Amino acid sequence: MNPYKLRLITLAAVLPLLIAALTGCNSKDSDKKDKNLLEDLLSKKELPQATTDSLYVLNYISKKPDFKEHEDLMFEFYGDRNYKLAWFRDNDLVPEAEKFLAVIDSSSIEGLDPKKYKLVNFQELFQKYEQMDPQDSARLDLQQQIDVALTGSYFNYASDFYRGRVNPQDDNKVNWEVKKNKIKLHKALQTILKERESTYPYYEFEALHTGYTRLRDALQEYRALQAKGGWPKVELGGKKALQKGDTAQAVAVLRQRLNPSAKISPNDKKQWVFDEGVEKQVKKFQMLHGLDQDGVVGGNTLRTMNIPIDDRIEQIMINMERWRWIPKRMVPKSLDQKYIWVNIPEYKLYIYEDPDNDPEAEREYEKVMEMRVVVGKTMNATPIFSDKMEYVVLAPYWNVPNSIVEKEIKPHMLTNQAWLDSQNMEIVTKEKNPQPVSPSSIDWESVTEKNFQYMVRQKPGPENSLGQLKFLFPNQHAIYLHDTPADALFSQTDRNFSHGCVRLEKPVQLASYLLKDMPEWNENRIREVMNGGEEEWVTLPKKIQVYLVYFTSWVDEEGNVHFREDLYGHDKKLKQEYFG
Repeated sequence: MNPYKLRLITLAAVLPLLIAALTGCNSKDSDKKDKNLLEDLLSKKELPQATTDSLYVLNYISKKPDFKEHEDLMFEFYGDRNYKLAWFRDNDLVPEAEKFLAVIDSSSIEGLDPKKYKLVNFQELFQKYEQMDPQDSARLDLQQQIDVALTGSYFNYASDFYRGRVNPQDDNKVNWEVKKNKIKLHKALQTILKERESTYPYYEFEALHTGYTRLRDALQEYRALQAKGGWPKVELGGKKALQKGDTAQAVAVLRQRLNPSAKISPNDKKQWVFDEGVEKQVKKFQMLHGLDQDGVVGGNTLRTMNIPIDDRIEQIMINMERWRWIPKRMVPKSLDQKYIWVNIPEYKLYIYEDPDNDPEAEREYEKVMEMRVVVGKTMNATPIFSDKMEYVVLAPYWNVPNSIVEKEIKPHMLTNQAWLDSQNMEIVTKEKNPQPVSPSSIDWESVTEKNFQYMVRQKPGPENSLGQLKFLFPNQHAIYLHDTPADALFSQTDRNFSHGCVRLEKPVQLASYLLKDMPEWNENRIREVMNGGEEEWVTLPKKIQVYLVYFTSWVDEEGNVHFREDLYGHDKKLKQEYFG
């Protein structure tokens, strides 16, 4: 049982006075002083802050099961304050009570349902409280009822708003292993009530991340557009595609789709011409949706344009939910004050840093680098998680996973015993000082992922599958960032080709950045060692936070809303949980 459930409140300060007044065991002067003091204590102006107790809270929750989920938080909150009421000062409701109710009323802008948090008719209770005689003993009970109900309602709302409606740690249908958001909601409420200070905007009932607030603004814009009928469906009327130079009525509809708020008449033949301006807008649309920027409307571009606005609104909402799962502090104070952010559906890596590297500062980190990446195929999905980078490995070996040994190497070895040599690969024992093993000594016919007891590795070199650089953040998934000899893949729009690890467009640039505080590792030295053919590990001076995340919608610094394909089907599963 929560220890706060056992803490009961006494009237230690008042009881001696009551006893003395009732028993008459003081002198007449003392009696008079005690009577006056008791009258002062019982007056509205001088009455100490009212209290409740653990039994009252427990009984109230038993009658209001909708507050049961956050029972422990309620006991922790009231226990910390010795069960003093939180939402009253001098028997008057604090202004934050009405402010909180206004937040609940408008919670739909957060993609939440206000009905879920309106479990009590507070305005009716407030009115009843104001009409009661201050000396009426029932008024104290109503005061407790209002206070506990406000607290329970806050925790119901704040849990969804700050932690998310869906808990990815408890829901095995949702793929998300990023470090948990450990926000202490009872401390947040203390901040709102001005009982403690915090650098986080709890006191404004505000979100913690700019990525979230930008999507929230986009949600309002898309809902406003939805209320006006959304956007038209573009139909080509038998044509395979529309492109610059074409003239057709469908171009007028295309113009309307690209400018939903504009007034464009489909019968105005001036609007039928697919001119350079339309092409420019099509290319921007393609850029914002991760499509080939060829300016031609057909195929994937046409399909993407005709996704209904209702679907886009839901997509924005579930990506707002993902932001609620991101830790309130992006980088722990013990780490280098920068972080690597890989957004899998975007096929991009970003680095953000605090230019002053100040762990005590609370501010937005600045973007200092970005590059294209290749991520896992659908059948080898890159996992979503966070960890801490510790090493840069130059001229790395590639230790081939046993799954690849069985599925991809075994078939070659059954027909060509020299195949490993042709790939600059070798077989060694699994020990601290690996010893070579002859491929001919292995019964390849019987090799499986589970019974293969050796290690196949590819030697360092320009054709190594990891390229010439590897960036390690040891994790249970055996996932890392690395170079690749297949540079041509970065010119592709869809870049899901790997076995799960993340291939980098600019690995040397990343290595130079990460090792910049180690003068002995300038770019020339990095290139010399990575081309030297001997594996070398470099330990970073401080660990660096790494996030591998999955956002299919976001808003950039210029206010442009981006959408991406649901590469691994994670959106579909989250929608079922969020809207189900």
